[in-house]
Amino acid sequence: MRDHLVAVDIGTGSARAGVFDRGGRLLAKAKHPIAMFRPKQNHAEHDSEDIWAATCRAVREAMAETGIAADRIAAIGFDATCSLVARDREGRPLTVSTTGKVNQDTIVWLDHRAIKQAEQLSATGHKVLEFSGGSLSPEMEMPKLMWLKQHLPESWAKAGYFFDLADFLTWKATGSLARSRCTLTAKWNYLAHENPGWSADYLALAGLEDLLEKGGLPDETIGVGTSLGSLSRRAAEELCLDSQVQVAPGMIDAYAGAFGVLGGVSGGVSEGSKLETSVALIGGTSSCIVAFTRDSKPGRSLWGPYYEAILPGHWLVEGGQSAAGALLDHIVLMHAAGGEPTAELHGRIIARVGELRTETEGDIAPNLHVLPDFHGNRSPLADPHATGVISGLTLDTSFDGLCRLYWRTCVSIALGIRHILDALSGYGYRFETLHVTGGHVNNPLLVELYADVTGRKVVIPENRDAVLLGTAMAAAVAGGMFGSLFEAGQAMDAGGTEWLPDPTRAEQYGLDYRRFLAMVRHRDELRGMA
Repeated sequence: MRDHLVAVDIGTGSARAGVFDRGGRLLAKAKHPIAMFRPKQNHAEHDSEDIWAATCRAVREAMAETGIAADRIAAIGFDATCSLVARDREGRPLTVSTTGKVNQDTIVWLDHRAIKQAEQLSATGHKVLEFSGGSLSPEMEMPKLMWLKQHLPESWAKAGYFFDLADFLTWKATGSLARSRCTLTAKWNYLAHENPGWSADYLALAGLEDLLEKGGLPDETIGVGTSLGSLSRRAAEELCLDSQVQVAPGMIDAYAGAFGVLGGVSGGVSEGSKLETSVALIGGTSSCIVAFTRDSKPGRSLWGPYYEAILPGHWLVEGGQSAAGALLDHIVLMHAAGGEPTAELHGRIIARVGELRTETEGDIAPNLHVLPDFHGNRSPLADPHATGVISGLTLDTSFDGLCRLYWRTCVSIALGIRHILDALSGYGYRFETLHVTGGHVNNPLLVELYADVTGRKVVIPENRDAVLLGTAMAAAVAGGMFGSLFEAGQAMDAGGTEWLPDPTRAEQYGLDYRRFLAMVRHRDELRGMA
């Protein structure tokens, strides 16, 4: 009986695989690193074959740990970062690198080489931009494709296929060139609510009139929760599964995580109303805020709204921070008392922050203030040129000095989330509950701050790996285990633990927020001086 599922998550630095039962219980998981190449500033590249090899190893190890036979797996699902994979007309790797190395065929999501192209497209004011917050981020695929055509014309001439990374994985798994509605709607300016979904005049403005041909891109997309078909014989052998396993359309990793934490409130009358007042925060290297609504509510600096990016009949909207966990790593690495930002060192710092807070009354660093935009501001300012600010530094190079700066950086990350939520409120969104998942659930400072700084109830899911869970939920529908994404979401959700905001801290964090907004204004003032 096929009553189990495999979910694969491709993050910035690793491929992870998990095996789930039909109740959403994670039975085993495995992880393998993937290489990243940094040939120059703002450039980041992967080797897609390295990603696929890491995927296969992770799946094989997770399956071996469970001891479950391949004929018990109903379906496999993939989620990934919004990285761009290039292949030639024969399907072979095609370089996207200024080094010319063929294996460097993937532009990583965080790559910012295409800032100029993103600004050029944003300046057109085209109607498709209404569904990406009025502007484009260099992290999206159209600016990256523009850069590729302009700077590597030889690669463009040889191109036969362009994939979002999640679609590349389903192509490797099945041989199908079908593309997910999730990836194309969210990252390629495809309008799933219109027919045709591709806007020819927009492609012309981008100088990409030949994109559909060069990229092997279809006119139609495949919705999440359907099946692309079964594993090819070759993929089944590489994954140690069998060719009866169904393959779900790929998903953007943050959106898989959002479904994983919000799936339990996605169906039914009362659950439907809870969905409209709930928002997912997927915290890792970066942070993403994701929500689902029945109505389109466009707004500046938001990513979306995207029609049916995950749930049928629903729009998805996203905001986020380009650096969150990455910022904390950077603070640890740059400080004289820091070092390599290992989990052990983060743990020591967090523990010491707790001791310092116990020893003192009030804030342990009242004169330190941080703006967290060290890698630009994705939301709500949509400014990739924004920079971080630290106000109140002294000559203190002690470990306690590092702890105080770390604490205030955590506060700034939470203030940035409040800034995003306030912007969403201005566009008609009303959120009461913040469902937090990803690596940030392992940082008690951030969990506490998300509740206290935003004033919202925080829910930490019982299954801490909501990204893998959301991918498994979609696979469960593709494999015929449930009739809809709503059914799968409810059946596989295990609930969570609630954190309520501490009202005694509201005044202090309100003051911090006013200072935060003042720092944004002052930064703009300094940048505007001739």
